[in-house]
Amino acid sequence: MSSLFLLGASEGGLFDFDATLPLMAVQVVILTFILNALFFKPVGKVVEERESFITTSRAEAKQKLAEAESLESDLREQLKQARQSAQKVIFEAEQDSDKLYREALALATAEANASREEARREIDSQREIAFNQLKLDAEKLGDLIVERLLDVK
Repeated sequence: MSSLFLLGASEGGLFDFDATLPLMAVQVVILTFILNALFFKPVGKVVEERESFITTSRAEAKQKLAEAESLESDLREQLKQARQSAQKVIFEAEQDSDKLYREALALATAEANASREEARREIDSQREIAFNQLKLDAEKLGDLIVERLLDVK
Protein backbone atom coordinates (compact mmCIF):
# COMPACT_ATOMS: atom_id res chain seq x y z
CA MET A 1 0.00 0.00 0.00
CA SER A 2 2.78 2.36 0.72
CA SER A 3 3.96 1.82 -2.83
CA LEU A 4 0.63 3.06 -4.15
CA PHE A 5 1.11 6.36 -2.33
CA LEU A 6 4.45 6.85 -3.91
CA LEU A 7 3.01 6.46 -7.40
CA GLY A 8 0.29 8.99 -6.71
CA ALA A 9 -2.54 6.54 -6.42
CA SER A 10 -4.70 6.42 -3.38
CA GLU A 11 -7.59 4.43 -2.23
CA GLY A 12 -10.07 6.56 -4.04
CA GLY A 13 -8.79 5.76 -7.57
CA LEU A 14 -5.92 6.13 -9.94
CA PHE A 15 -5.79 9.92 -9.77
CA ASP A 16 -6.77 11.67 -6.63
CA PHE A 17 -7.19 15.44 -6.93
CA ASP A 18 -6.35 16.60 -3.51
CA ALA A 19 -3.84 19.29 -2.39
CA THR A 20 -0.83 17.51 -3.92
CA LEU A 21 -1.67 18.55 -7.48
CA PRO A 22 -1.56 22.31 -6.86
CA LEU A 23 1.51 21.79 -4.65
CA MET A 24 3.26 19.94 -7.45
CA ALA A 25 2.22 22.64 -9.93
CA VAL A 26 3.63 25.34 -7.65
CA GLN A 27 6.83 23.33 -7.23
CA VAL A 28 7.17 22.99 -11.02
CA VAL A 29 6.59 26.73 -11.52
CA ILE A 30 9.08 27.63 -8.76
CA LEU A 31 11.62 25.14 -10.14
CA THR A 32 11.09 26.59 -13.62
CA PHE A 33 11.72 30.13 -12.32
CA ILE A 34 14.78 29.00 -10.38
CA LEU A 35 16.19 27.04 -13.32
CA ASN A 36 15.40 29.90 -15.65
CA ALA A 37 17.08 32.43 -13.35
CA LEU A 38 20.10 30.27 -12.51
CA PHE A 39 20.78 28.34 -15.69
CA PHE A 40 18.71 29.19 -18.73
CA LYS A 41 19.02 33.01 -18.68
CA PRO A 42 22.83 33.02 -18.27
CA VAL A 43 23.24 30.26 -20.84
CA GLY A 44 20.82 32.03 -23.18
CA LYS A 45 22.66 35.30 -22.62
CA VAL A 46 26.01 33.66 -23.39
CA VAL A 47 24.54 32.02 -26.50
CA GLU A 48 23.09 35.36 -27.66
CA GLU A 49 26.39 37.14 -26.99
CA ARG A 50 28.27 34.43 -28.85
CA GLU A 51 25.82 34.60 -31.73
CA SER A 52 26.08 38.40 -31.79
CA PHE A 53 29.90 38.14 -31.72
CA ILE A 54 29.87 35.64 -34.57
CA THR A 55 27.49 37.79 -36.60
CA THR A 56 29.57 40.94 -36.13
CA SER A 57 32.79 39.02 -36.76
CA ARG A 58 31.41 37.62 -40.01
CA ALA A 59 30.21 41.08 -41.06
CA GLU A 60 33.62 42.59 -40.26
CA ALA A 61 35.38 39.74 -42.07
CA LYS A 62 33.21 40.30 -45.15
CA GLN A 63 33.91 44.02 -45.01
CA LYS A 64 37.65 43.46 -44.62
CA LEU A 65 37.60 40.93 -47.45
CA ALA A 66 35.83 43.46 -49.66
CA GLU A 67 38.39 46.10 -48.68
CA ALA A 68 41.25 43.68 -49.37
CA GLU A 69 39.80 42.84 -52.78
CA SER A 70 39.39 46.54 -53.52
CA LEU A 71 42.99 47.23 -52.45
CA GLU A 72 44.19 44.29 -54.52
CA SER A 73 42.35 45.65 -57.53
CA ASP A 74 43.81 49.12 -56.95
CA LEU A 75 47.31 47.71 -56.53
CA ARG A 76 46.97 45.66 -59.71
CA GLU A 77 45.89 48.78 -61.57
CA GLN A 78 48.80 50.75 -60.09
CA LEU A 79 51.18 47.95 -61.03
CA LYS A 80 49.80 47.92 -64.56
CA GLN A 81 50.23 51.69 -64.83
CA ALA A 82 53.74 51.47 -63.36
CA ARG A 83 54.69 48.82 -65.94
CA GLN A 84 53.30 50.95 -68.74
CA SER A 85 55.14 53.97 -67.39
CA ALA A 86 58.37 52.00 -67.10
CA GLN A 87 57.99 50.72 -70.66
CA LYS A 88 57.37 54.27 -71.83
CA VAL A 89 60.47 55.53 -69.97
CA ILE A 90 62.55 52.70 -71.44
CA PHE A 91 61.27 53.45 -74.94
CA GLU A 92 62.01 57.17 -74.54
CA ALA A 93 65.47 56.38 -73.15
CA GLU A 94 66.16 54.12 -76.13
CA GLN A 95 65.01 56.86 -78.49
CA ASP A 96 67.17 59.46 -76.72
CA SER A 97 70.14 57.08 -76.78
CA ASP A 98 69.61 56.41 -80.48
CA LYS A 99 69.28 60.15 -81.14
CA LEU A 100 72.49 60.90 -79.21
CA TYR A 101 74.26 58.09 -81.08
CA ARG A 102 73.14 59.46 -84.43
CA GLU A 103 74.13 63.02 -83.44
CA ALA A 104 77.53 61.83 -82.22
CA LEU A 105 78.00 59.80 -85.40
CA ALA A 106 76.99 62.77 -87.56
CA LEU A 107 79.33 65.07 -85.61
CA ALA A 108 82.20 62.58 -85.88
CA THR A 109 81.52 62.14 -89.60
CA ALA A 110 81.41 65.91 -90.09
CA GLU A 111 84.65 66.34 -88.14
CA ALA A 112 86.29 63.53 -90.12
CA ASN A 113 85.14 65.08 -93.41
CA ALA A 114 86.36 68.51 -92.30
CA SER A 115 89.68 67.03 -91.24
CA ARG A 116 90.00 65.13 -94.52
CA GLU A 117 89.13 68.27 -96.48
CA GLU A 118 91.65 70.27 -94.48
CA ALA A 119 94.27 67.57 -95.07
CA ARG A 120 93.42 67.57 -98.82
CA ARG A 121 93.77 71.35 -98.95
CA GLU A 122 97.06 71.15 -97.07
CA ILE A 123 98.33 68.44 -99.44
CA ASP A 124 97.19 70.45 -102.46
CA SER A 125 98.89 73.53 -101.06
CA GLN A 126 102.11 71.66 -100.36
CA ARG A 127 101.96 70.01 -103.81
CA GLU A 128 101.50 73.43 -105.39
CA ILE A 129 104.43 74.79 -103.38
CA ALA A 130 106.51 71.74 -104.27
CA PHE A 131 105.49 72.01 -107.95
CA ASN A 132 106.40 75.72 -107.99
CA GLN A 133 109.70 74.98 -106.26
CA LEU A 134 110.37 72.16 -108.70
CA LYS A 135 109.51 74.48 -111.58
CA LEU A 136 111.93 77.11 -110.22
CA ASP A 137 114.59 74.48 -109.68
CA ALA A 138 114.01 73.16 -113.21
CA GLU A 139 114.31 76.67 -114.63
CA LYS A 140 117.50 77.26 -112.64
CA LEU A 141 118.89 73.94 -113.76
CA GLY A 142 117.94 74.72 -117.34
CA ASP A 143 119.55 78.14 -117.06
CA LEU A 144 122.60 76.58 -115.51
CA ILE A 145 122.83 73.97 -118.28
CA VAL A 146 122.46 76.68 -120.93
CA GLU A 147 125.00 78.83 -119.21
CA ARG A 148 127.54 76.03 -119.01
CA LEU A 149 126.95 75.06 -122.57
CA LEU A 150 127.45 78.60 -123.67
CA ASP A 151 130.45 79.09 -121.45
CA VAL A 152 132.16 76.07 -122.81
CA LYS A 153 132.20 77.27 -126.29
